[in-house]
Amino acid sequence: MGLQGPAKVAIIGTGYVGSSTAFALLFSPLVKEMVLVDVNHAKAEGEAMDLAHAATLIRPVEVYAGRPADCAGSRIVIFTAGANQQPGQTRLDLIHRNTAIVRQALPEILHYCPEALVLMVANPVDILTYVAWKISGLPENRVLGSGTVLDSARFRHLLSRHYRVDPRNIHAYVIGEHGDTEVPVWSLANVAGVDLEEFYLMDGMREEEAFRVEISHQVREAAYEIIERKGVTSYGVALALSRIIECILRNEHSVLTISSVIRDLYGIDGEVALSLPCLVGNEGREKVLAIPLVAREKAALKHSATILQQLIAQLSL
Repeated sequence: MGLQGPAKVAIIGTGYVGSSTAFALLFSPLVKEMVLVDVNHAKAEGEAMDLAHAATLIRPVEVYAGRPADCAGSRIVIFTAGANQQPGQTRLDLIHRNTAIVRQALPEILHYCPEALVLMVANPVDILTYVAWKISGLPENRVLGSGTVLDSARFRHLLSRHYRVDPRNIHAYVIGEHGDTEVPVWSLANVAGVDLEEFYLMDGMREEEAFRVEISHQVREAAYEIIERKGVTSYGVALALSRIIECILRNEHSVLTISSVIRDLYGIDGEVALSLPCLVGNEGREKVLAIPLVAREKAALKHSATILQQLIAQLSL
């Protein structure tokens, strides 16, 4: 199938992330209609009114607050509902509370739009992606998580600052959990196709292991630092979601590090949801790209998967 759209999307949860995502989508010609659903319906109404007024200054797009039944006809369900990560909390601290929210809300939503793709955003996003897949009965390709799309962007941003190169000319991925065990893939990072080690030499620099350790730390800690300062992350994830949705509705076949259910890759036994580079198009995840990893990256990815599997095993699914 080719280009699809303009489309209707449903945003579940109108907190900082949900409302920021709706605002970002106002600028997309691929979205013609947005329904905002929240347990606090008045909050959803207020956000919808504000966004609808803003849309008047951009282009025609219908934005309104709704109930689950109003999600009928949605091409994509963006699930942001859940407790926010607080200063000092890890994403995994939210697991039981947000799993209960997904269990309660998602089946009713999908009852009215059974053909929709599900895009999970609430944390811990990998575990909730797995939960959404299990309870929805949808095929693996139609349940995605925002994964490490934003983490990969942060990685590229930090490399671009260091090398003084446009981040669009840097290819670098973060894989695994969207969280403390995520894995920056240094072995494949490159600038315009030039391996980083070679680029060091071309630019008259020395490669230093300490530099890699510091960049990896900054990528992993970025969300914690933002939350400590402003209480929430919203803009980066909103644009990451906009990018994923664009890939789906344009049928781009782009490579993004979304979270999705995988099994028996890289020596990981059984199934788990985590991020790997995937081709993304109008059917959701089209293909998982088993990129070549060096031994320590494989070991780190397997450790990340094991942590997630241990936590999933504590849930009754």
